Amino acid sequence: MDIAALSDLRQARRLVIKVGSALLVDKGRARTAWLASLAAEIAELRQTCEVLLVSSGAIALGAARLGLPHGGRGSLADAQAAASVGQVELARLWSDALGAQDITAAQMLVTLGDLEDRRRYLNVSATLGRLLAAGAVPVVNENDSVATEEIRFGDNDRLAARIAQAAGADAVLLLSDVDGLFDRDPREPGARRIARVDGVSPEIMAMATADSGSGLGSGGMRAKLQAARIAERAGIALAIINGTRPAPFAAALAQDSGTVFVPQSGASARKAWLGGRLAPAGSVTVDQGCMAALDNGASVLAAGVTAVEGDFVRGDLVAVHGPGGERLGQGLVEYAAAECRAIMGLREDQQARTLGYAPRAAVVHRDHMVRL
Repeated sequence: MDIAALSDLRQARRLVIKVGSALLVDKGRARTAWLASLAAEIAELRQTCEVLLVSSGAIALGAARLGLPHGGRGSLADAQAAASVGQVELARLWSDALGAQDITAAQMLVTLGDLEDRRRYLNVSATLGRLLAAGAVPVVNENDSVATEEIRFGDNDRLAARIAQAAGADAVLLLSDVDGLFDRDPREPGARRIARVDGVSPEIMAMATADSGSGLGSGGMRAKLQAARIAERAGIALAIINGTRPAPFAAALAQDSGTVFVPQSGASARKAWLGGRLAPAGSVTVDQGCMAALDNGASVLAAGVTAVEGDFVRGDLVAVHGPGGERLGQGLVEYAAAECRAIMGLREDQQARTLGYAPRAAVVHRDHMVRL
């Protein structure tokens, strides 16, 4: 499906909409009128496509109920407690708003591990598919009540892209507090909106900041661009629009605003999952010759490895870095970290003597690796 403009999202077969905390919550209170207008838009969209929601707001709602400082983000313990209370309120809000449109809401709380582990990822995919087939709208959020600082998404922008992968969606719509991606801070004079992006290049990433203007959320434009990278690699379109207005999708269409990131590839489902994973257990650095070979579709061979970082085991996800530290890709490693260190830089015959057994075909095989 060719989605190259905001209006094309109406052609999507399956659409993920992400709603941020600042849009849903104002000074600890839910923006129920705005939420009702969005629910009406979702009802209209559902006449032609299936809709999933990724919704922030649990921490902000729970912090207000518990009277916690800093919006519940003063400490990990505060965030977990706020999320525990706020998840109940958030589910009620969506159930009421969608129920007014005769739509059944379904809550799904996930952790990073649910989408990093292949078997659990497929379980998430199956559950989402069954909910959609039953006519419900899944409302997904990170399970912040149990997530830790070390093992979490940290923002719902990337979570939305990963849920789109798991659900087999055609597009993701991120509701933000700006009109899309600008070539610099949109508050600066002369800032220009980028209407269409064909590939998230380093130059595009340089246009973003990590700041989240409201102080409620944990994303920012950098997180949205990282989400776009995940989506485009899986053949999924992603759009950013200003969500602060009532009926935000209709408003963005009427004003011809927003930014659309056009899919760049249609990787296999497994490679798209690999490319979207966010928590490598370590990394291997390769030399110039190996990097050139990777450009031609080769695997990472031990002879080309110059450094190994981390404490991983066979089958773990590792990042692959170039000689200058640039991120080249990531994949499933064939050796434990200690074995990688023992054989790095060695030819095949030398590897056999060092390992005491015939070496495997590669450190990271091309069939289990994706370029980034």
